[in-house]
Amino acid sequence: MEYVLFGLIAYILGSIPSALIVGKVGYKIDIREHGSGNLGATNAFRVLGKKAGMIVTLSDILKGTIAVLLPLLFDAEVNRLVIGIFAVIGHTYPLFAKFKGGKAVATSAGIILGIYPLLFVIMILTFLITLYISKYVSLSSMITGVVSIIISIFFQDTGLIIIISLLTAFVFYRHRENLKRIKNGTEPKIKWM
Repeated sequence: MEYVLFGLIAYILGSIPSALIVGKVGYKIDIREHGSGNLGATNAFRVLGKKAGMIVTLSDILKGTIAVLLPLLFDAEVNRLVIGIFAVIGHTYPLFAKFKGGKAVATSAGIILGIYPLLFVIMILTFLITLYISKYVSLSSMITGVVSIIISIFFQDTGLIIIISLLTAFVFYRHRENLKRIKNGTEPKIKWM
């Protein structure tokens, strides 16, 4: 019963479409009609700018973090990593945005922040270094996932290794079109300045 309750709460939290809310409230723009049409942080950065992009990124991270911290407050006997997956599903297939959401990267990171903060820091550093070198957000997200699997082995938590592997596989699946564009040389690169 606790899994159903906290899984549902996590899904609803994940379903809050941060990019859509920031776009409509702050800019009178439906972000789904611009850029890639994706309800993720990357599209928010490209369409709405750095300030909005940062707000969306932090909001999407917090959805995952809050989802895995809530069971602690109620002493619930659940695997918090499993509960976190429901937040990722909500973010990717949001109830409040016709089940078309983001690509699961920030919310996945939020789960890790709430349970393994050190791994989260390693993930952020890996992402930023890879992004600086490649200038591809999608590629940086996928490489971060692979590095996270390797690092998770050192935590000696089988559940963590399995969940990180599943999340990384899902991130790769969600970025399959990006992979094609990278191969074809048509994937947009970010500009640092």
